[in-house]
Amino acid sequence: MIASPARHVIAVGSGKGGVGKSTISLNLALALREQGSQVGLLDADFYGPDIPLMLNIARSKRLERWNLWSARGLRLDPVERHGLQIMSVGFLLAEEQALAWPGHMVEFVARQLIADVEWGSLDFLIVDLPPGTADVQQQLLELLPLAGALVIVSPQDVAHLDARRLVELLRDRSVRVLGGVENMSGLACPHCGGTVEVFPRVAEARSLWAHGVEKLAEFPLDPEVAAAGERGRPLLVERPDGAQADLFRDLADRVVELLAA
Repeated sequence: MIASPARHVIAVGSGKGGVGKSTISLNLALALREQGSQVGLLDADFYGPDIPLMLNIARSKRLERWNLWSARGLRLDPVERHGLQIMSVGFLLAEEQALAWPGHMVEFVARQLIADVEWGSLDFLIVDLPPGTADVQQQLLELLPLAGALVIVSPQDVAHLDARRLVELLRDRSVRVLGGVENMSGLACPHCGGTVEVFPRVAEARSLWAHGVEKLAEFPLDPEVAAAGERGRPLLVERPDGAQADLFRDLADRVVELLAA
């Protein structure tokens, strides 16, 4: 296990992709930063890093060779945006360049992007995990000194099923599951003010909540959240006074409360 780069390292995971895990990771980090904490964000989705796009950071030059710089005593500086210290494989590869390494080799990448980065003195490091429960996720759980994990789902049965698999993996590895977040939980109709259920909801007995995971927050579908990400300005930067931004602040408060318990 790597020495902790922060007082609290929190993993944000999901059983499947497409549930808004990176959006929640980024805005949670910003909400914690608003509280006065020193916060880092590690984009650990090495095969599909999205955090650079969400921050409007693109690299055009291809990386021709991955050097094991730690052997030479060199260290990387994180990218600073909106008061966050951020690291992603997307800062090292060209925007459309794939990390074409087999899973068992990705441990080298993980070690370098965690242990060989000048994070500074962090209160929190938010780790945006890749979706799923394969070897990459398992390597990260073995390397990271986690204070806890958040699990992100959307309302569908398949999202909750895959999230339950992730929870089982976390519990098998003795990682504390702080709770879950339901994203895309209905769409507020701009005309009538009612809620449109975009996805068929999972039966309660098959939900993550029926398996001992506390629901910490519920985020509705909001076109402004997607638009802010596309513009490279996260919601808490683009619309800090909006209702959705307050939901992220409430989530940050709850995470801090749980960690202090």
